[in-house]
Amino acid sequence: MMTAMILAAGRGERMRPLTDREPKPLLEIGGRSLIERHLDSLAEAGFAEVVVNVAWLGTRIRERLGGGGRWGLRIRYSDEGEQALETAGGIVHALPLLGREPFVALNADVFTDYPFDRLARPAGARAHLVLVPNPEHHPEGDFALQGGRVVANGPQRLTFAGIGVYHPDLFTGMADAPAPLGPLLRAAIDRGEVTGERYEGRWRDIGTPERLAAIDAELRAAEPGTGRR
Repeated sequence: MMTAMILAAGRGERMRPLTDREPKPLLEIGGRSLIERHLDSLAEAGFAEVVVNVAWLGTRIRERLGGGGRWGLRIRYSDEGEQALETAGGIVHALPLLGREPFVALNADVFTDYPFDRLARPAGARAHLVLVPNPEHHPEGDFALQGGRVVANGPQRLTFAGIGVYHPDLFTGMADAPAPLGPLLRAAIDRGEVTGERYEGRWRDIGTPERLAAIDAELRAAEPGTGRR
């Protein structure tokens, strides 16, 4: 089984003031934090090793999750200091913990029922992306699928779900410094090095307080008696 990385270092500017005192991955929906829901799913899918990158209020995340024993996981932390390194930079910083084999990386600030055990090492590619139908707040999408390959444009563009499998070679030559993932992926897509799949199940981007409140209300209505832990 591959190692998984949960990207949890962001400041969460769009979620302020909620994130002034609480890191975004610890915000709760349906009585459980976003990151703990991911750990539940990863453990259920058979993962054993998880890397979590931390920056803003990272101590709070460490204190909540500990070493991962509650999930039967081994959690290790990639500390980025006070300033997060963005997605690609955070992955590069964590590569010593991730090793030389392909690994899963997922954004902490999404809610999904995606079955992580179906993710496979990308065959003949440097990345494999999960794409979903475009949400209302992102109608133009990000990429398209063509014969199992991710392409920049197509008849139907989809949204990157923030879930992917990456080969460490994708990050070759990058400095241990802040860097976004988007330009790196687009360059690899142009080279034909990225495969993908479409997922039709539950997926929500928890990017604003309004979206957080909406999914929280939805979960509490679906699961009566759900409360804070």
